[in-house]
Amino acid sequence: MNTTVSTIVISGSLLLMLMSLINAIRNRPMGMVLLVGFALLEVAVLVQAGFVIAGVVGGAGPDDKATLFGYVGGEVLIPPAAVFLALAERSRWGSAILAVAGFAIAVMTARLLQIWQGVA
Repeated sequence: MNTTVSTIVISGSLLLMLMSLINAIRNRPMGMVLLVGFALLEVAVLVQAGFVIAGVVGGAGPDDKATLFGYVGGEVLIPPAAVFLALAERSRWGSAILAVAGFAIAVMTARLLQIWQGVA
C-alpha cells in the first residue's frame, strides 16, 4: 500500500469534508466544486485500491484479507453513493451528507493503513 496515495486521500477527503460542512452551515446545496472534488477523490480511492490489490497479489499485506477488502470495497462505494444522495437532496442536508462521507473516507483510509501495517 502506498502511503503517499493514502495521505492524498486522507487530506483530500478532510478538505472536502470541511468545504461540505461550510456549505451545510451556510444553508447551501452541493455545488459543482464539491461534485468535481468528490469525483477526484473517487479517482484517488480507486488508485489506492489498485495499489492494495497489486500488493496483495505480490504477496504483501495482512493475513486477514477479508477485512482489508471490506474496507477497500466500502471506500470505493462511499463517494458515488454520497454524491447520488446529495444530488437527490438539493438542500443543506445534501452538503451534510457529503461532509459525513468525507469524514468516513478519511477514517477508513487511516484504518486501512493500520490493517495493512498489522498494527491492529
